Amino acid sequence: MRGRLRKSAKKRGTKYSAVGRSFEVSTEISSCFSSASLDAIKVVKKPLFEKPPVTYAEEWFDSYQPNSDYYLRPELRRQLFESGKRANSQDPAGTYAYQIFNRLIIDLSYNSSRLEGNTYSLLDTERLVLHGDAAMGKLDEEKVMILNHKDAIKHLVSSSRTLELNSNMIRTLHYLLSDGLVESSEAGNVRRHGVRIGGSTYLPYEDPKKLELQLEKIAEKAALINDPFEQSIFLLIHLSYLQAFIDVNKRTTRLAANIPLIKGNLVPLAFNDIKVEDYMSAMIAIYELQNIEPLIDLYFYSYMRTCAAYDSTLRAMGFDEVRVRYRQERRALIREIILQEIVGTALEAYVSEEANKLVPMIAREDFIQDVKEDLEELDESRLGGLGVTNDQLNSGIKKLKTLIFRCKKSPSLEVVSAFF
Repeated sequence: MRGRLRKSAKKRGTKYSAVGRSFEVSTEISSCFSSASLDAIKVVKKPLFEKPPVTYAEEWFDSYQPNSDYYLRPELRRQLFESGKRANSQDPAGTYAYQIFNRLIIDLSYNSSRLEGNTYSLLDTERLVLHGDAAMGKLDEEKVMILNHKDAIKHLVSSSRTLELNSNMIRTLHYLLSDGLVESSEAGNVRRHGVRIGGSTYLPYEDPKKLELQLEKIAEKAALINDPFEQSIFLLIHLSYLQAFIDVNKRTTRLAANIPLIKGNLVPLAFNDIKVEDYMSAMIAIYELQNIEPLIDLYFYSYMRTCAAYDSTLRAMGFDEVRVRYRQERRALIREIILQEIVGTALEAYVSEEANKLVPMIAREDFIQDVKEDLEELDESRLGGLGVTNDQLNSGIKKLKTLIFRCKKSPSLEVVSAFF
């Protein structure tokens, strides 16, 4: 993991060297790691003198073919998508990110900064990003780090509908995240000097031209990847590995990894519940071994935790998220049931089939229950709210209403008995 940098000159000849981090981390390893990941971590935790120096493996990057090769196994991609989907395919990019904007800014700013050794608490971070209240006794650098995250996240969300994944976007994120924390000439530009990784024998590229070219290649290859989670983990791996900037590389990478998730209306990756030591070990496994398994374990673990946390927050607020989020789909479905006079077992099959198309699996049961409740409470005021004309109301709709209420009184009559 990258340590802090000490500047040794102020002119064009400025050089940087790693100077160990000033914060302590736990040596306890998370239980989320697989046995294969633990084996890799054991290797990278060896003393530096026992590990050979390694350089950037361009052939490893070149060997990856978008939509043919995958870092995430099919089952992981399926689980991530089912847990993370929060809008339908018709919603504009960024819809969900807008809905959870404040929570996203707080969580991602806090966790990304925490992984860099920032000592602001979650409550301190909330007060700073929402109200501008800086915590007493904290370094100005920590305040700037968090506020820069706020600006960068705000940029991602506000531009999500026109956002393009390219090297300029990566540079923009770096500029917003590093402004005031590095020399102004370094913000948004690839580095002109070599860097060293604290606690690792990895030696990144030093030639600015190579860095420029490789950053372009990473962005171009990432843009070809169709699956949003595969695209996200690809960016997280390869932007971290390149170390294109003089500092603030991993912060830039963590926000860049959220681009496909925000555009796809998926729960963003807030890096919840990741220990600093685990993250460091996963990064060094990539730097030294090109072993991605520890990072994949952390990614999956943290993402599932983030999804659960966001859902719990909404439930605690007494907010029926499924009913509100899918109200248009629910109303359109009920309207079709009325117009087509679908009843009996055909109704059960129809609702189930449409629910599979319209909502993610995690929300399907609640969505079907909402449809059932609306049909049970069907009356003229609710029908009017569905955009049904008076003619329709006086013909097929009233007939359907009669069937529904007769069904309640006579269970033998097969109408909508499957739901009541």
